[in-house]
Amino acid sequence: MARPRRPPGRHPGPGDRHRVPLRDGGRRSAGQRDPLSVRIRRFAAERPGFAEALFGQSRLPTLLQYDPAARQFEAGPDGTLVFSADGTVPLVRYHIADEGGLYSYDELLGRCQDAGFDPGAGPELPFVYVFGRSMFTVSYFGANIYPEHVTVGLERAPVSDWTTGRFVLDTVEDTDRDRRLTVVVELADGAEPSAERERLVAESIRTELLRINSEFAHYVPEAGQTPQVDLRRSGDPEYFPRGVKHRYTSGPMPGASDRDLPGTR
Repeated sequence: MARPRRPPGRHPGPGDRHRVPLRDGGRRSAGQRDPLSVRIRRFAAERPGFAEALFGQSRLPTLLQYDPAARQFEAGPDGTLVFSADGTVPLVRYHIADEGGLYSYDELLGRCQDAGFDPGAGPELPFVYVFGRSMFTVSYFGANIYPEHVTVGLERAPVSDWTTGRFVLDTVEDTDRDRRLTVVVELADGAEPSAERERLVAESIRTELLRINSEFAHYVPEAGQTPQVDLRRSGDPEYFPRGVKHRYTSGPMPGASDRDLPGTR
């Protein structure tokens, strides 16, 4: 039987929703990053054309698998996600306002195989991809910098070996009143900050921004393309306090709460 296909970049509508009764009392997370979803996302990160055809945008989303026996996702006509779960406080079609979409297990693996990539075995569960809210972008020389683009830079070796993936993105004025892109990055437990590690993080982020973000490549002058990186120890009380929902950009966000981006480490 032929696989059902949808046009590249189209967000699923109500007919694409996964409807299975909830039954776990809300104890499971909304989704999980398992080796299968990580392999697919890394393949997409190295091929921007494939990623855009798969997800409908040039920026790379978080990709998760979820158990439809525990959670339900729907994608609305505006491309944002709706989430339902049974727990102490049940959620019924809660509009989380994150942009994203859905793929069945067979459909996403089929798209990978069509591109000549075998992602290997993994849980036969559906996928949800999440971009996050547009208000979490940072404008820099007219280019929109998305947290997802910085995340890709932190996932590269060797940077991923000693960072957690959490960061705070901002733009500031230096002493010459020039705008600078700044990224405060959390180190993994036991890792220590150093000038060499800051250089490696800055180069990795710059490389991925130039590769993925066409606005950054065309609008930001070369002198301003390398971000200013500040490495902080794990659990830094100013930027990464423990037990507090993390936010990936600095400054007040109208109408938004301090919430973390789904699927981050």
